[in-house]
Amino acid sequence: MKTATIFRKIITSVGFLVLFTPQITHAQLVPQPWVSVGSKDGDVTYSVGARALNWGAELGIGPDSATGVDVLKFISLPVVSPYVGLGYYSEDKGLAVSGGVQVGAGDNLFLGAGYNSVRGINGQLGARF
Repeated sequence: MKTATIFRKIITSVGFLVLFTPQITHAQLVPQPWVSVGSKDGDVTYSVGARALNWGAELGIGPDSATGVDVLKFISLPVVSPYVGLGYYSEDKGLAVSGGVQVGAGDNLFLGAGYNSVRGINGQLGARF
């Protein structure tokens, strides 16, 4: 009787351990690219980016042809993925902060909206492989 109780507790503990241990899925290992178009002070801004393992990088072109790179950190939730980031831009624009959200719009597509202090408000369209 005592052995059966110990065995049940071990099986239950292992089950909970497997259930609550974070797993890296194949979808997180394959980069998820996106393109973005936005506006800042009447100028059109562009960027391209990619995300993998809840980290992202974005190459952007802002007003006055300022170019820069942002490093993004995503919080992966079931449908919505908010993010924050820091970047650096040329043409004396300096440090940029950014934030936004990406939302799944199907099996292989996602949409996003964000704000970058150099590039302004932007909309994103991306793909999942």
